[in-house]
Amino acid sequence: MKQTGLRAIRAPLSATQRLVLGIGSFVLPLLLWCAVSYLPFVWHPLVLVSDPGGVDYFEPGMRVEAGVFADEVKAMRESGAALPQGVPANPVYLPAPHEVAQAFYTGFTTPPEQKDAPWLHQSLWHSMQIIFWGFLISSLIGVPLGILCGTYSALARLHEPFIEFFRYLPAPAFGALAVAILGIHDGPKIAIIVIGTLFQQVLIVANTTRQLDHSLLEAAMTMGNRGARLLLKVVVPGILPQLYRDQRVLLGWAWTYLIVAELIGTSSGITFFITQQARYQHFDKVYAAILMIGLIGLGIDLLLAWLGRRLFPWLPPRSQH
Repeated sequence: MKQTGLRAIRAPLSATQRLVLGIGSFVLPLLLWCAVSYLPFVWHPLVLVSDPGGVDYFEPGMRVEAGVFADEVKAMRESGAALPQGVPANPVYLPAPHEVAQAFYTGFTTPPEQKDAPWLHQSLWHSMQIIFWGFLISSLIGVPLGILCGTYSALARLHEPFIEFFRYLPAPAFGALAVAILGIHDGPKIAIIVIGTLFQQVLIVANTTRQLDHSLLEAAMTMGNRGARLLLKVVVPGILPQLYRDQRVLLGWAWTYLIVAELIGTSSGITFFITQQARYQHFDKVYAAILMIGLIGLGIDLLLAWLGRRLFPWLPPRSQH
């Protein structure tokens, strides 16, 4: 019996259902965040002191544990001194959504507090350039090598065992070596992104190439296609839609290596902005910067998905996501 509705297994969803469920995937975490931030009975383990009263070590704006605050209130009441005043609060590392939203806005409109520090948009732009060059270099090497390995078994046997070994080596471990070879500027950062994505890229592209229908290759060779002509006229066009999807996934991996890469060499980019704000406990700006990375990554992926639907209109809609 065929199941229908939202509980059906692998049933196709309508456009409206996909839209509503997609919005819900963002609304549900936001509601949870709001509940933790605005409902004291959910989780407010601290008290934000507004008036220290007779407690000599309390200061306005200070956060203390609720138990400590209660003990001080009891002590002041017994001694007849002024009672401290405060409201339930969360730790400073968990700002409320409206505080993050405000930091998100002021990050683009307010100059940085530290002298000569870059603006948020300047840090973001610098990071995006690092990702662009790292992923471009990785793709220029990884895509052709992956296609060759997926087409010719001898080349695969010559390269893939070493690549399988190398891909388990953590890219950040090469940070010191990259600085020694490339200096302390952007070169090591780009190198870390290349190391982190290149070897995965070769294996994924090779696997995609192997999925090409072998009868198609045999037919092309029967018609006299060999070598570069076979690759450029048959293999590459045959795998192009899947290759495009592979690159979308691998681009997301490049973003994951960004934070580690930017900790190497000179401090710059969005990672420098985040670490600076965390150092001064401006966690609302830290959250804003992290969310901004996610929004940019999601925006780029949606743009590439839209472009993919126009480049490959013959593919079914479900395979284009």
